[in-house]
Amino acid sequence: MLTHSYYEEDPRVRREAEALAAAGRPVDVFALRRPGDQSEGTVEGVRVRRLNVQRHQGAGAGRYLVEYLDFFVRALFAATIAHRRRRYALVQVHTLPDFLVFAALPMRLAGVPVVLDLHEAMPEFFRVRFPRMAGAPAYRLLRIQERLSIAAADAAVTVNDALGRRLVDIGVPAHKVTVVPNSPSLRRFDPAAHPRRSFAEDGVVRLAYAGALTPTYEVEVAVDAVARLVGRRPGLPTRLELYGRGDAEAALRERGAALGISDRVVFHGRIPIEDVPAALARADIGLAPTRRNEFTDYSLSTKIFEYAAMGKPVVASGLPMVEATFGPDAVATYTPGDPDAMAAAILGLVDDPARRLARVAATTERVRDLAWEHASEGYLGLVERLARDGLSSPRNPTEAP
Repeated sequence: MLTHSYYEEDPRVRREAEALAAAGRPVDVFALRRPGDQSEGTVEGVRVRRLNVQRHQGAGAGRYLVEYLDFFVRALFAATIAHRRRRYALVQVHTLPDFLVFAALPMRLAGVPVVLDLHEAMPEFFRVRFPRMAGAPAYRLLRIQERLSIAAADAAVTVNDALGRRLVDIGVPAHKVTVVPNSPSLRRFDPAAHPRRSFAEDGVVRLAYAGALTPTYEVEVAVDAVARLVGRRPGLPTRLELYGRGDAEAALRERGAALGISDRVVFHGRIPIEDVPAALARADIGLAPTRRNEFTDYSLSTKIFEYAAMGKPVVASGLPMVEATFGPDAVATYTPGDPDAMAAAILGLVDDPARRLARVAATTERVRDLAWEHASEGYLGLVERLARDGLSSPRNPTEAP
C-alpha cells in the first residue's frame, strides 16, 4: 500500500491493511513519517515503511504539490526496490493525490495488479480548498489527471455510493468500480469495553467532536452553537470537547474567547485512533459539523458511524449522503452553517429523552448493517480476485507475499 498519510492516523488505510494481515496476507505500507517516528515498524501485524516526508496541513497549493511530488518520488523508488525482494501480489494506492498511482507503474509493467482507492474527489477538493486557483484550466487539469490515474489502475475503489456514481458518470466503467464503505470496526468501537456514561450523568452535557480542525469541517459553527446554548439555557452546563488538530485551531480558540466561552471549549489535540472510543464513551452527544459545498455533497462523515457505534446520539450537517444513508429518524441534522439550527438540534436531544433513545437505536442498527466486519468481506474478495498469486484462500502469515 502507498498512502500519503501518517499510517497510525488514517483509519481507512489501517482497517484495510489490518484486515488483510488478519486474513493471512503480509502487508507492507509506505507512508509519511512523523517527526520522531522510526523509519520502519510493525503495527497490528502490518509492516510500515515511513518515508521522510511530513504533511503540511493548511499550506498553500504550491506547498501541497511539492509535498506530493516528494512523496511520489520516494514511494516510487522505495516500493519498486522492495518489490525485487518481496515480490508483491498486488499494490493498492490511497488518495489523495490521485496521480500517486503512477508510483506503482514499474510494478504494474511487471504484471502486478494495481488498485486505486479514491478516498475523495480530488478535483472538487482542490476547487473548494483553493478557490482562487481553481478556475476552468486548473480544474480541467485535475479532471484529466483523475481520469489518467484511474485508467492506470486495474480497479478503482471508493468510499460511498455517491462517489461510486460520480466515477461512473465521468466515464469509468461500472465493472471497474467497487464501493468499500468507510465504516468503523465494531471490534474497535465497542461501548461494552468502556465505562458506561448515562446522559449528562454529572449534570454537564458533553459534546464531542473527533476530527480535523480544518475549513472542511465547520467547527466554528459548533463553537457558536455552544454560545447560543449559553444564551438560551444559562442553567444548562455544556462543554465542547474537541479531539483533533489543524490549521483552524488558532481561529477557533480566538472565537471561543471572543464569545466568552473559553471555559466551555476544551482542545485536547489529536489523540491516537486507539483512544478515540474511550473519549467518545465519556461524551453525551457526537457532533459532525461539515461545511456544505460541491466537494462535501459527495461525502459521508465517518464520525457519524463512530459516534453511533459507541451508542451516542449524533448531530450532523444535513448533507445529501447523511440523509440518504440514515434517513430522518436517526441522525439529528441541522442546516449547514447555521449555529442556531445546531443549537436547536442539540436541545431537541437534551429535552426529549425518548426521542433521543429512538435515534440512538436507529443509528446503531444502521451502523451494524454497514460495519467494517461486513464491508471488509467485499474488500477482501476484491483483493483475492486481483492478486497476482491467484490464491483462492488466505495464506499462512509467515509466508512471503
